[in-house]
Amino acid sequence: MGPQFSVVVMLCLCSLGFCAPPTQQSVAAMKKARGDVPDQLPEPEPEPTSQLSDFENTYNYILSRLADMDQAIHKLNVGHYTLDVKVSQMGDRLSRIDGKVVELEDIIHDLDKYSKDNRKEMGRLEGCQKGRRVGYKCYLVYRNFEDYAGASRKCMERGGRLAMPRDRREQEAVADYVKAFYQPGNLPVWLGINDLLSEGMYLFDDGTRVSYFQWRKHFLSSQPDGGRRENCVAMSSDDGDWWDHYCDRNMSYLCEFDDRVAL
Repeated sequence: MGPQFSVVVMLCLCSLGFCAPPTQQSVAAMKKARGDVPDQLPEPEPEPTSQLSDFENTYNYILSRLADMDQAIHKLNVGHYTLDVKVSQMGDRLSRIDGKVVELEDIIHDLDKYSKDNRKEMGRLEGCQKGRRVGYKCYLVYRNFEDYAGASRKCMERGGRLAMPRDRREQEAVADYVKAFYQPGNLPVWLGINDLLSEGMYLFDDGTRVSYFQWRKHFLSSQPDGGRRENCVAMSSDDGDWWDHYCDRNMSYLCEFDDRVAL
């Protein structure tokens, strides 16, 4: 008696009510006894992958990335255009500002020139009101100490020049004024005379040749005696005589101005 007979007997008993309802395990055992189910089920074969489907996915991915890049490039172009517009606007504004700056520079230049001219006119009026009138000139002593170059510059800023007595009449008038200004003291004042260009060739500050001299004459110290070391001329306030001095020496100075009222 084989397995088939055992199965038939079990079926008969079950039909008569002598066995419990079959379970999944019992059914599987019965199928295995009959040979309906193999001991090991074969693994399911994988479904074949379509090469066309992978290509389409890759292609669609590339298209999506290209679309993203195109959108990004568009945004960059828009930003670049906006930047160009702003740069152009800034350039226009800078051009307008440059124009305003040029106008302001011209105004400042005019104001500076007006200020210098006004200072010169004020200096000239001061020289003629406070100083001594001699012919068509006015002379004024300034007590501030300056070297020769500084004194010359100060006189020019005031609209005048260092005093240049050109003849005996002017020399005597200037000497009398300086003596009265410092009396009873005795201090030298710069005149606009020097031999800086060539030793022994004395020129006025305006470049013209000096033809009248009032050098100090004394048996102990005759002037000029400085040689190449002392090249600038000062007037002694007690007697009006001229002395040569070092040009970098600091002393008071005498300015002369044109008397426009007399003119």
